Order: sequence, then structure tokens, then C-alpha cells
Amino acid sequence: MKYIFGPVNSRRFGISLGIDLSPDIKSCNFDCLYCELEKNTPVDFIQNEPDVQQIITELKQFLSKNRNIDVITITANGEPTLYSKLGLLVEEINKIKGDLKTLILSNASTIYKKEIRNVLKNLDIVKLSLDSVDPDVFKKVDRPSSSVDLNKIVEGIKIFRKEYKSLLVIEVLVVQNVNDSEDNIRKIAQVLKEIKPDRIDLGTVDRPPAYRVKPVSNDKLYKLAQYFDGLNVVVVHRKNEGTPTFKLEEKDILKTLSTRPFSEIDIETLFDDDTKTQFEQLLKQGKIKREKVGNLSFYSTV
Repeated sequence: MKYIFGPVNSRRFGISLGIDLSPDIKSCNFDCLYCELEKNTPVDFIQNEPDVQQIITELKQFLSKNRNIDVITITANGEPTLYSKLGLLVEEINKIKGDLKTLILSNASTIYKKEIRNVLKNLDIVKLSLDSVDPDVFKKVDRPSSSVDLNKIVEGIKIFRKEYKSLLVIEVLVVQNVNDSEDNIRKIAQVLKEIKPDRIDLGTVDRPPAYRVKPVSNDKLYKLAQYFDGLNVVVVHRKNEGTPTFKLEEKDILKTLSTRPFSEIDIETLFDDDTKTQFEQLLKQGKIKREKVGNLSFYSTV
């Protein structure tokens, strides 16, 4: 198949079947430092656009043999919202998806456009990127085309949050010595506290990047996550770096969860066995509450 790939197992979204809208060549209006794709000059359109019915034919072929997936993910070898037939594609997918969820992975560059927001409202999950709200830092890390306006992106996300009733995820990807300053993260957190997305995915470089940039440590990610207090944050760990576990008393567990909800990934990764046992007891006692957000659970104090 040319346009369908996977499925892949994602801890954040479940078992995902991908749709690539630009398999032949990278088509993106960003040239992010951390991108796992090759370097490229930003463009504002999908090159060699696929036909919607070709994509739907491949999707039907896959689903006729296997529906054991959680989500159909619209992505691209670049930015999927540049696809001129996105509205029709989403409409056709919704006709055949049944009880499966739909997801798009977007850099948010076009979210200020009403027609794009109207399309995205027909998806079950929308994941948008926001690596900085400072224009200078934004240009350094995301290297956008001249047509991209950061202020429009931020205002567009704010409008979309008010319009969109399903699961909104914001991804913040941190690069060492580029957008990892506490000042940059604090500014992003201030904006996201106003927007109130359902979830924030905070991560760093984990695959070979387009440019010679470095990741931050897992420890630093957790320190930066503290700025998003009151919001559901998933710290996306680097796979090749171990994270130490911690032994906490009951009062420390409750204090920690009162400051910031912990995802199930945080619990699994950071708590030692004794702390996990205490955590389970507190959950049974009703001192900790569980909230399901998409494919993940978050825990906080009652």
C-alpha cells in the first residue's frame, strides 16, 4: 500500500493505523530542527497530492481484513493540513470508520483558517504542536516558511479550543539550548493555561534529527513539566535514557498529585514498587481520583 502504513503501537494514542498524505516527498511549511525527516526548504502545499479515493480504497482494504486498531491517524511526510482535499478525505473516512477514532497530527500552522478548523472539528482527536510562543525562539526551533505567523497560530488555537468539543492534545517538543529555557516553557504554560487543552505531551528529541541538535534529559523534562501545574501533562520519556524511581510516603504522594496530575506513564516510570502499592491503596480509599483522557489515565487528589 502507498498511503496506508502501520499499525504502530502508541502509548499515547493506542494502536494507530497511519495515512500518509505525502509519501513521495516531504511537504511541510516548517523545517524543524528536531524533525526525523530530512532537511528541506519549507513549502506551503502538498506536492504530488494523492487522490482521495485511492486513499479510501487502501483504507477499506485494510479494514476489511483487520479492525483491531484504536485510531486512524492522518499525518504526512510533512504537514497534513496543507492537503487541499482534507475536508473530503475526513468526510469519507467518517463514513467507514465505525467505532474507530480519528486523529490528525498537525503543526498548527493553518489553525487560524476557519475552513481548516471546520474540517478538524470532524475528527475525534486533534494533536497540535506549540514549541514556543516567542517569535524569535519559534523561528529558531521550527524554521517556518515566511507565510507562517505565530500570533495567528496562538489565536487560532484559542478559537479552536472554544469550538472543538472532542480531545485536544498540544505537543511541546524541547531541544537543548534552543527552546528549553524556563522562560520559554513558562510562557508556553501561561498560554496553555488559558487554552486548557485536554492533554499536553511534553517531549524531546528521541530519533535522529534533521539537524545536529541534542535532547534534554528526562530529569529536565520533569522539571519543566512543573510549569504546567493544574494541566494534564504526559512527559514523553527518551527511550534510551533510564529514569530513576522514587520512594515516596503517603503525604508526599498526595502533595505531588495536588500540584500536577500524573499520567499512568509517570506512575509506572517514577514510583518504586512500595510507592506504587501505597498509591493503589490511596486510590481504593478515594483519596486519589482517576480521569480518563483519550487513551491515557491521569491521577490527582480529590
